[in-house]
Amino acid sequence: MIAKQHRTPLPSVDWLHGKMSDLKIQFQVFEGPMDLLLFLVRKQEVDIYEVNMTELATQFLAHVELMQRLDLELAGEFIVMASTLMYIKSRELLPMEEQVEDPDEDDNEDPRWDLIRRLVEYRRFKDASQDLQRLEIEQRNVYTRRPGSIPIEPLPAGNRLEANIFDLVEAVNELLERFAKRETSRSEIVDDRWSISEKIGLIRRRFSQVSRLTFSELFDGVGSRGEVAATFLALLELVRLKQLRTTQAAAFGEIEITIAPVEMQHLESEHMQPETMLT
Repeated sequence: MIAKQHRTPLPSVDWLHGKMSDLKIQFQVFEGPMDLLLFLVRKQEVDIYEVNMTELATQFLAHVELMQRLDLELAGEFIVMASTLMYIKSRELLPMEEQVEDPDEDDNEDPRWDLIRRLVEYRRFKDASQDLQRLEIEQRNVYTRRPGSIPIEPLPAGNRLEANIFDLVEAVNELLERFAKRETSRSEIVDDRWSISEKIGLIRRRFSQVSRLTFSELFDGVGSRGEVAATFLALLELVRLKQLRTTQAAAFGEIEITIAPVEMQHLESEHMQPETMLT
């Protein structure tokens, strides 16, 4: 028996695609569909072998839909994975006696378990990659003695996790839901004419006065879903340019935004004008 699924609905954001399609910037999602699946599995807080595939498919499709409406450029693999998940979901929702055998499917092949095996394997390689990155960061913090006085910036306290695109999309979705409820309860018209370049300038000015902000603090004072979307896309652009950094103290924790270390900014410096650097 399939348990009833509970899903937080996405806000009605049909207006987003029209607004964002006029923008010259399109943001590419470098993480793949397996990264999104692992993100959603961790949110379920269950063993990967016990994950609810029906709920996973629903959440995956909801996230893909929102990212598309925010005009984030998704690889074709996301659509392939969405089709696979929908097929698995349809199999799990149908009683066994009503399921039609696929002649192209091996007798012993279960698409659900095939996907789980792929997830386990991908997680293994992902963990190994993160371990190597951790070692690389630790190696960077080892300084050899050189002649003369070398100014060394203090290391940040504690090890924080990088917030990926899915963490950020999840956080902005909560804000969009809040504004969707607020705007349906009031009749006045809100001016949504905000540009990404304008918001980038505002964010830079804020970080000329402070060194860090929480994700929610960045959106203090915004008045509409359109302004939320423009602010969010401006943040993504500054993160892409390695001028800002988004981290969490723990998985799914509050997102903190800080000015990226100078060495990270220099990685993109040849592509930017000097005045675009944050210091």
